[in-house]
This record gives sequence, structure tokens and C-alpha cells, in this order.
Amino acid sequence: MRNKTSPAGGAETVVYQSSLQLSTTTLAFLGNLLRGHLKKIGSRWRKLPPGKIATIVLAVLRHDQRLADMAGGNRISATTVRHWVLEVIGLLAARAPRLERALKKVTRKGGHVVLVDGTLVRTRRHTGVDNRRNFSGKHKTHGLLFLALTGDKGRLLFTRRRCCGRCSC
Repeated sequence: MRNKTSPAGGAETVVYQSSLQLSTTTLAFLGNLLRGHLKKIGSRWRKLPPGKIATIVLAVLRHDQRLADMAGGNRISATTVRHWVLEVIGLLAARAPRLERALKKVTRKGGHVVLVDGTLVRTRRHTGVDNRRNFSGKHKTHGLLFLALTGDKGRLLFTRRRCCGRCSC
């Protein structure tokens, strides 16, 4: 099976621009994080430089840009954009504080109010034994549970990695 990178015959390319308000510090941080990761895994090259990848990933995460839109404007595939987004999420999650550290930081600063909230992200159902693990009886659907801890001013302190839908944690 061949991958087609050229547009269909007779199709016109439409390009649009949008404004993405980000600080240079954020872009530099994420670009440096990606550069370090690529060096660590020994990646020889990417289709785009790490700074451009950071911009694309932040556009997807922050402004909910469609993967296909970001891919088409940069002459890459939507699968590549999805891979980059998941890779960056993994890198940022590895740097996130653990629950104990987040709570200790809140108490050190004199805070005593934290808010815990969670959401179930729906998934497709699996067959067999895997079917039962992700079924949430409360929501009557299959999914993965994500929890977040915020301070009294609404600042995100901690996010827990996904757990199965039946968890009550």
C-alpha cells in the first residue's frame, strides 16, 4: 500500500492563518524539552524542527485545532501530528509533580483548600475480560478515568494518569 502525499487531482489548496498567543518562554521550554528527548532517544531527524513541532502541538492542545488542519498546512500527515502530541503529553506528564509533592507544596504555602475533580473519557469497548475493566457502572459506559487536583484559586496542581473506568480512586 502506497502513501499519497500529493493532493487529489483538481484540488485547490486552501491555507488559513490564525493567531496563537503563546509566550516565547513556553515555546522555548517545550522546544528544549523536545530537543533533549530527541537527543536522548537518538532520533536522527524529524520532518520539522523541534520549535515548529512545539508550536503545532500547542495549537492542538491549547486551541483544539484539528489534526488534519495542522497536518495539511505543514505538509505532514495527521498521524505524525497525533504522534507528536502524544509524545509531548508523555514528556510533560513525566515532569508533573506527584500527588504527595503537590499536597506538601500546598501546605508549605499555607493553603488548606484543594479541589479534586475527575472525568471519564469514553472509549470503545473491548471484548472478553478487558471489557469489564474499563466499564464504569456510574456512567454505564466504557472509558478511562482522569483526576485533577487544583488549588483554591483554580491553578492546576496535579493530574493523575489514566486509570480504568471502574476505579473509584
